Amino acid sequence: MRVLALSPGSLNQQLHRLPALAAAAVQLQAKLQVVCDPAQKAAWDLLPAIENVIPFTFNSTPSLADWNNLLGHVREQDFQICLNFAKGQPLNLMLLMSHIPIRIAEKGFANTAIAIRGKGWSAQQLGCYLHPIGLSLDADVFRLSIPKTSLQKVRDLQPTGEGPLLLLAPNGTNEDWPNQQWSTLPNTIRNQLPNLRSVSLPLDTPLIRRVAEVACADVVLSSCPITQLLAVYTGVSLVALGTPADALPKRNNIHCLIPNSAELNALSQQEVLSALGF
Repeated sequence: MRVLALSPGSLNQQLHRLPALAAAAVQLQAKLQVVCDPAQKAAWDLLPAIENVIPFTFNSTPSLADWNNLLGHVREQDFQICLNFAKGQPLNLMLLMSHIPIRIAEKGFANTAIAIRGKGWSAQQLGCYLHPIGLSLDADVFRLSIPKTSLQKVRDLQPTGEGPLLLLAPNGTNEDWPNQQWSTLPNTIRNQLPNLRSVSLPLDTPLIRRVAEVACADVVLSSCPITQLLAVYTGVSLVALGTPADALPKRNNIHCLIPNSAELNALSQQEVLSALGF
């Protein structure tokens, strides 16, 4: 069984689709290939079930030659199922000529089944792409498999000591929690927990390194949507800033503060401390 996913969009959107494609691979015992922007390939490198990532820039007005090249690859691979997260008339025409018998999308005239989003957090809603072919999705149980070598490299660079490690991952936008709050928080916590270790994660950290940094932490405090998802997918305790509670699964170790990032300036340090358990 071969499954094709057409996956335009941002890195955040790619990461939201990981649980659904992982579930399809397991339940169908399928080989998966993903078509995405080459800049977002790192997201799919995290999923062992992916056989191939096909670079295609959906948002740059692909030429007729680009569509023909993609069509040729799709026909050559003989896919049985297409999970289509893309839209547009040229893409739908390509799918009609692709000979893929099952084509699932939320919109578009080329689909053979319609995906209708239901309830649940954002990644769980994509179970609608699996239901038409009799599959199920529990996105909350999805976990990333991280190479031991990547984890060890991170541990070797962590601050020494036996105390818990707090990973700080700001989003770095103008609407973020103020820099002064981020910088003073670890010392404030050390007044109550002297052996606290802390690490701040730069925004330009490569994705595989970011995953390992998150997985090696005891708790993550983040206003970055990417880092928040990685914490969810690694099972690490998370305090998420500027994210609605319904965007993440309901777990005892996930706390969301201030659903609107534009209001983070009003968030007090004491509210964050309380969410962290102090």
